[in-house]
Amino acid sequence: MGKSLNPTLLSRVSRALRPDFARTLMARRIAAGGLVVLAGIAALRPDPADSRAEVVIATRDLSPGVTLTPDDVAVEKRSAPTVPDGALRAVEPALGATLAGPTRRGEIITDARVLGSRLAGLAAGPDARVVPLHLADAAVLDLIRPGDVVDVLGAVSADTDAEPRVVAANVIVVLVSAKAKSAGAGDDRVVLVALPAAAANALAGATLVQTVTLTIH
Repeated sequence: MGKSLNPTLLSRVSRALRPDFARTLMARRIAAGGLVVLAGIAALRPDPADSRAEVVIATRDLSPGVTLTPDDVAVEKRSAPTVPDGALRAVEPALGATLAGPTRRGEIITDARVLGSRLAGLAAGPDARVVPLHLADAAVLDLIRPGDVVDVLGAVSADTDAEPRVVAANVIVVLVSAKAKSAGAGDDRVVLVALPAAAANALAGATLVQTVTLTIH
C-alpha cells in the first residue's frame, strides 16, 4: 500500500486554489471607505471661481466722522462666505462718504458704516456738512437719536463765572456711534451732526479749542 500524500503539502495546495474571501472583503471595504471620503471632500470644497470676492477695506485705523479719501480705502479679495451683507464692492461709492463709527485697518466697509452726503443734505439743506463731536458728558449719547434737534454748547472753565456759550443752534443729529464691544477698546463714541456749511466749519473749529455738550429740543 503506497504512502499517502503529505497532509501539509495537500493543505497548502488547497489554500492556494481557494480564494481568500476574508482578504477580498476587507479590500473592498477599504476601497469603498476611501471613495466615500473622497466624495465628501469634493462636495465640501468650494468652487475655486466662487471662493473669493472683491470688497472695500480700510487701509488704516479710521476715526468716526472722517470723510473717506482714496488713501483710506482699497479693494481687496476676501473669502466669499465670510463677506458681510452690504459690503461695498468698489472704492468710488465710499469716496466722500462720512464714516459712522471707528474702523480698524483691514476691516470691510459696509453700507451701514458710512453716511452719504444725501442723508445729511435732506436733514440740514443742500450745502450741509457733517461734524463729529466728542461730548464732555458721554452719557448724553444714550439719550439722543438720529433726527433729534439739538443745540451745541461750548464748555467753560469751572473757575470762571461765564455762562456756557451756544456754538451752534438747531443742529440735526445724524448718527450716534455705538458703544465699544470690548472692554479695553476705550470710549471713542461720537455724535455726527449736520448743519449748513458755514456753521459746520465754525463748529468744527470751536471743538478744537473747547469741549462741547448738547441741549436737546
